[in-house]
Amino acid sequence: MESDQELEKIPEDGEFYVDEYNLELAKLAQIGKNTWFVVPWLFAESYLYRLIRSFFKQTTRWTEFDPFRKKKEEAFRNSATAVYYIATIMHELESEKDRLINDPDKLSVLLKEMVQMCLWGNATDLSFLIHLAPSDIEQFQNVGRDAQQARKEFILKDDQENLWEHIRSLEHQVGPVTRCDFVLDNAGFELFTDLVFADFLVTHTPYFSKVVFHPKLFPWFVSDVTPADFYKTVESLSSSTFFNATTMTTESAHHLKEMVERWKRYLQEGVFSLSTELEGGYKKTQFWTGPWPYWYMEDKANELWRSLSESSLVIIKGDLKFVSRSLTGDVKWPVSMPFATALGPLAGSFPLLSLRTNKSDVVVGVPQDVADRLDEKDKRWRVNGKYGLVSFAPKAHRN
Repeated sequence: MESDQELEKIPEDGEFYVDEYNLELAKLAQIGKNTWFVVPWLFAESYLYRLIRSFFKQTTRWTEFDPFRKKKEEAFRNSATAVYYIATIMHELESEKDRLINDPDKLSVLLKEMVQMCLWGNATDLSFLIHLAPSDIEQFQNVGRDAQQARKEFILKDDQENLWEHIRSLEHQVGPVTRCDFVLDNAGFELFTDLVFADFLVTHTPYFSKVVFHPKLFPWFVSDVTPADFYKTVESLSSSTFFNATTMTTESAHHLKEMVERWKRYLQEGVFSLSTELEGGYKKTQFWTGPWPYWYMEDKANELWRSLSESSLVIIKGDLKFVSRSLTGDVKWPVSMPFATALGPLAGSFPLLSLRTNKSDVVVGVPQDVADRLDEKDKRWRVNGKYGLVSFAPKAHRN
């Protein structure tokens, strides 16, 4: 890599997308873009993690080994304070459930709190924060109400009102199932906040009856959620010894147990589902670790695209590849380019909510004057994770 060598072919390892990666690699070789210094960033990053997967896949005893598992678990252990705080908030919501579900104004306020919790929970990206001390991570995850209010000024694109209008319209949707899909990003605390948001949608609002979670099929970008991570998180939250006992009270421990037991019940009943366990789910899930931008979903993963087109809301989490690059085609758009335009051929395929904190250069949907002021104030605003984007694009009405 340091000497700008050519990217080698992915070996035949019995895993999916070997030919697809190697075909893209051959195309890059034809135009002299197949060495580490010049290969397109999006392909290079995806290729690297696919190659690492291949190394383990070809072994006898290490085929399912996750080299990042320990780091993911350690980061989650350092999230205890925020986890117990949120569990208590959810307990308080449960006591108000009957009144809340019939009060759209209160639900609107709570929805925005949940969106912000999920947005800033996304600050816990191990590939970004891997060298921070536990106290720094805890500070980054401060999800109290005061912190939420203070952080609003750091949301550079805020489509929460448009999102709420869309969700309210689901009350009149025809059909027995109103589904929300989460395309997951980071394991640990961020996955926890995703589960909390999903719980809120199906438990405390009348708008959703089912949530499907989409993981990555193998270790990806250090901290992304695999199926094993998903179930390990639920298991860890059920353990009385996973978090440091000094961070909890008897009440907060009870609140967490109460919430997680509900999640387990939802998993058993199919209210919560992992995409890999649904019919055809393994094949559909392969796309998330493929070599293409999400622009090409309809062509490269048509079954997945058709499934998501039936969803009432698709929430795509993440930074780097999974939002700022893959959703927008890995194109260097002007910062003021409308989000829907930057989605390219994916725009209008399904109602899409993108939640990201800025950790890469690709940013869209921000007024040019705002970007200019930030350039003067903070040259690293695109990459330092301090600012966030809440971007919503509705489904297009197609004939």
